[in-house]
This record gives sequence, structure tokens and C-alpha cells, in this order.
Amino acid sequence: MAAHRLSPSLNRLLFAVKYTSFQSSCCAVRGNAHYSTVYSPTEKTFDKILIANRGEIACRVIKTCNKMGIQTVAVHSDVDSSAVHVKMADEAVCVGPAPTNKSYLNMDAIMEAIRATGAQAVHPGYGFLSENKEFAKRLAAKDVAFIGPDTHAIQAMGDKIESKLIAKAANVNTIPGYDGVVKTAEEAVKISQEIGYPVMIKASAGGGGKGMRVAWNDEETREGFRFSSQEAASSFGDDRLLIEKFIDNPRHIEIQVLADKHGNALWLNERECSIQRRNQKVVEEAPSTFLDPVTRRAMGEQAVQLAKAVQYSSAGTVEFLVDSNKNFFFLEMNTRLQVEHPITECITGLDLVEQMIRVAKGYQLQHKQEDVPINGWAIESRVYAEDPYKSFGLPSIGRLSQYQEPLNLGNVRVDSGIQEGSDISIYYDPMISKLVTYGATRAEALARMEDALDNYVIRGVTHNIPLLREIITHPRFISGDISTNFLPEVYPDGFNGHQLKIDKRRELLASAAALYITAQLRSQKVLGNLRVSSTAMDCSRWELCVQLEERWHSVEVTKSGNVYTVEVEGGKVEVSGQWNLASPLLPLTINGTHRMLQCLSRDSSGKIVLQYLGTAFKVRVLSKLAAELNSYMPEKVPEDTSSILRSPMPGAVVSVSVNPGDTVAEGQEICVIEAMKMQNSLTAAKQGKVKSVHCKPGETVGEGDLLVELE
Repeated sequence: MAAHRLSPSLNRLLFAVKYTSFQSSCCAVRGNAHYSTVYSPTEKTFDKILIANRGEIACRVIKTCNKMGIQTVAVHSDVDSSAVHVKMADEAVCVGPAPTNKSYLNMDAIMEAIRATGAQAVHPGYGFLSENKEFAKRLAAKDVAFIGPDTHAIQAMGDKIESKLIAKAANVNTIPGYDGVVKTAEEAVKISQEIGYPVMIKASAGGGGKGMRVAWNDEETREGFRFSSQEAASSFGDDRLLIEKFIDNPRHIEIQVLADKHGNALWLNERECSIQRRNQKVVEEAPSTFLDPVTRRAMGEQAVQLAKAVQYSSAGTVEFLVDSNKNFFFLEMNTRLQVEHPITECITGLDLVEQMIRVAKGYQLQHKQEDVPINGWAIESRVYAEDPYKSFGLPSIGRLSQYQEPLNLGNVRVDSGIQEGSDISIYYDPMISKLVTYGATRAEALARMEDALDNYVIRGVTHNIPLLREIITHPRFISGDISTNFLPEVYPDGFNGHQLKIDKRRELLASAAALYITAQLRSQKVLGNLRVSSTAMDCSRWELCVQLEERWHSVEVTKSGNVYTVEVEGGKVEVSGQWNLASPLLPLTINGTHRMLQCLSRDSSGKIVLQYLGTAFKVRVLSKLAAELNSYMPEKVPEDTSSILRSPMPGAVVSVSVNPGDTVAEGQEICVIEAMKMQNSLTAAKQGKVKSVHCKPGETVGEGDLLVELE
């Protein structure tokens, strides 16, 4: 295992080009309230820190270390050798092959990297070893500082059963439930009946939504017990489960705490994290629209009580469920830096990574509770390589063929660990970035988020920007009427993208027609001269047909300068723009309103894919004659999918429940696919006899791969 050191000049260049400084990020626009206003360069902390993580959080930690003049060491798997966090660090060490248990969870390899590089401290980020008490113990034995709490707090809060008992003793509100370990499915059923449905089955050592299932009856309890225990064993190496009363239609609100080793502790206000899918957060904001000052203080004080009860030191998060009457109940404590910490940094002006480093070195907190402000509003959207049209987001893999972050808009922060050419693989979480916008008011922050999502260029993988944009522009979200059931309530039949009303449909059809004509006119010329002088198009008026969702629309277009006037569906639309067809962004003015579209693809047959209002729409533009002739073309017969089962996502086959010759019923489980540590049960679409099975446990499958055929 060899460490390699990057050229200091190359490291600085990469940092300057790819990442803006914190002072130019969204959080620096609040007048004099910059990050780390009390930081002193003369304050001695560590000379070198190893970051035991990857991706955006590793990059995030490196940024603060650079600001504080601390050298950094990155660890990486073999497939991450060219990752951004590796390029940003001063040194990098390969700790094993791609599977996490052989690299980022390989404590022996990471301990050897610490020894080889002489790192004095380790920042674990989140996930991986961040809440592993054994790792913290091994560091302490080697006199290496763990930038996080001590092993006692990790153990106490990492076990949901023990943490609930401690919370009760600390007079923290807790959810009714069974405090012991549930050992069998039948015991789970018995306990659930005693508590009363619905119940939440959850991994004792869990986090990040893994190993969690809601059960509304005995059958769902048995199934939930099986899947939750399997996910818990896979993700945390601990299959113990507990059961609690499920609070229907709650809000998920968490309190950020910060404590030192001298008994001082603060609560840094709240984050609203109610927008979730499969118990994993999608959009977060700080502060919450729901809390009043009295409830906020009560939650903050209880969070600090819990932190002091376990002698907590470092940054941590106490999560609560809050019902419609503002009753709140302890859910869990995350003894690490939280994914959504940037929005707390934006409204308080504190750099939480810097604070963690100071506390790990033994310094006291420099702030009092009355010093902690709520200054403005911040929104975070988790941008994932996922298909939002499948269960609100099933993982997508691929290479980022084009990637452009919306950093030129102002008041925008993008925490990412990828760049153009990066691969999103099945081995790691499919997060692309955390997109954060800040404003003096919530309305400002939301408007900037909408603009940032429209300007975010991601090609090569399917992403969830269509869903994110629909969430933050939905009337219920704008009004603050949200809960953890927001997505299934707003989209009971699943997410289907932006639904066009007549005015927006006209805008899309007009934009597609104008783009088509612009491309046709450009294709006639080379260096300003006609390719073939006798074939010049009439440059004043066109009759076109535009196809959208299988329906053809007659369109008449006239052009004056850069302005197109389009008559479509009984209305007139004026479209103008710079029409730079080489740019991935297409800034247009439509009927006097600025719109940012993206041309995702176009070809010579008139097929165009436009990203409009966040959603990708497939259109086809033809001349009137070509459209008439196209009606004689034979149509491709779609595949009958009722007799086959294809994988809806890339992943690994966990189990196969059928064999050739078996008879299956509609809805019967056929196999289980694990993707990004989440297990998904795939079922038969109809009753039938199994003709063939094309997969087996342990195999890796891609999206669309054939798994099982029925006769």
C-alpha cells in the first residue's frame, strides 16, 4: 500500500478551478456573517488529517482543512483512484478493491494508511466507519484523534434500543414501543399486535433509512421483519431489530447540536427533513416553517439534555418526529456530521467541520447559546443518479458525459465529489451532489433553487432533478403543508414528471419548433455561405407538425431577427433567444418570461428531447409534408412485459424464489435485488408457469436485464 503525493501546485489549481471558496458560496452573502468569523490562523490544531471517506463529504472536509492550513490524506478504493477527493488531497492511499467491506470499511488498511502517512487525526465523514465504536477505539489506542465523539457516546447512541432508554432517563420525549430486541417474525407479530398497528420495524444499528419498514398488519410485519433484518445485516453487520408505534403523517425535524469536552453544549436550530422516499431524505430546509420559538427551544433543550447525558463532544444530530399538534418524540441521535449540515451552516454562519476539528483538539466552544442566529433561509436538494419515475428513485449507473454545476447564479452552493467523466457505479451511494440555495427569505431560497435546478447540466446518467423541481414548486410545499407522507400523497400513482397545462404545452411546442428551424437554417450554411444555393429555405414562414405524447400539433411559424412567432393550439407564442446550439443550456424568453431549457438530444429525423420545467419531454418536429408521409410508416409493436420480469435497476441478486416449472400467482415474490444496500422484492405481474430463470443469487444485473420468463 503506497501513498502518493500530488504536486502542491496541481492540488491548488484543481481546488481553485473546481471549487469556490466558502467565502464566495451561498452562505457568504449575508453581509459580514461569513463562515468561521472567529477562526484564528494562529490557533494550533492538527498538521495532517486523514479523511476516512469518499465522494462529496471527503471533498467537503478537505475544503475546511485547506482553509485551516491542515494537510490532508485521502483513502480510496481501486475504482476511485481518479476520484475528485483523491485529486484534492495532499496525499492519497489505496485501501483495497471496490467493495466497501474491502476498502472503505477495511479498518486494517485504513489504520496502515494512517501509520504510513503520519496522520494525527481522522475525520470519518458520514456512513462507513463514522459511527463505528471499534474504529474509534483502535484510533485511540494509537493516539490518533477521532474527529467525532468518544466510543461511549457512539455505542450509546448507535444502538437504537440503548439510546431510547437513555433518552427516557434524560427526560426526552420518546415514541411508545418495545425496548428489547425482536428475535423472530412471530415475536414481531405478537409485539406489533400489543403496540397496535401501524408499527415501524427498524434496525437497532441502522441509519439512512436502511433496515426500516412500516407494517400495517401481521403479513406486512413478517415481510418487514425479513427484509429489515437482511438489510441491517448487509449495511451494518448487525441484524437486531426493534419495533415502535408508527406516528402517522408526522414531520421529521432534527436539531443540530455541538458540544465540547468541557461540558459545554449548544443547539444550532432545526432542519426540516420531512420530504422523504423509502425513509431517505430528498429535500431539506432550515429553519422549519412549522416550529414556533417555544417548540424550537423545547426541542433544542431536550437535544442538549441528551447530548450531556452521554457526555457528547463534537457535532451531532438529534432527530425527532413531530405530530400535527407539535408534540415531538425522540427518533435517534446521529453521532456524526449529517448529510444536510450545509443548510445549518448557511443560517448560522458556523463551519461545522472546523468546529469538529477544534473540539477534537480539545478547545472549548467559542459561542454561547444566545450567539446562535437564524439568519435567512436555506434549502438543500439531494441530487441523485436515480430514475424518479420508478418508486420515486431507483439507482442509475453510468458515466457523466457532460457535467456543469450552476455555480454562477449567486447564493448557490454545490457540495459534490464528481466531475465530468466520473462514473456512478453500483458499489456506492448514487448521490451526485447536495445543491444548496440561500436567501433572506424562504421565497428567495426557493426561487434560487428553481433557477439552479434548471441550470444544472447532467448527462450520461438518469437523475432526479425532475422530481426535485416538482417538489419545490408544488403549492403544498410552498405553503409548508408537508409531512413524511408528502410524496405518496401528492403522487399516489407514482411520479410522472411535470404535467403540462395548455399554456405550458404551447410554450414547449413553440420552443421545439423554433429550435428545429434554427438548426435547419444553420445546417444550410458553412462559414456564412449557403451549402447549396438552390436549396435555401424560405426564411420568413414555415408550416410544421410537432408530435408530443403521440399527438401531432399543426404549427405555423414566422421569424423576425431572433424572434419566432408561433401559432399553435389556437394561441400565439413569441420565442427569442441566443440560439447557441453548441451549449447544453438554452436560455429563452417566452412571451416575455425567462425560461432556461436544455436540449438533451436532437437528430436528423426531427426527434428532439427538451428539458423544460425540469422534465425531459420527447418531441418530434417535421415539415407538414414529412408528417403526412410519416403516417404511412409501420409502428413498432411494444414488448409484452406481463410474461417476463426484467430488473428495474442495476444491482445484485440476493435470492431467487422460483424454479423452471413452478406455478406462480400474481404478486408472488420472484426474486430480491439489492441496490445501494436497499433490498427490493420483485413480483410476478400475472399468474403463470415459470418457463426459465436467467439469474441466480450473487450475480450482478443491469437495468433491463431479463430475470425470469413465464410461459
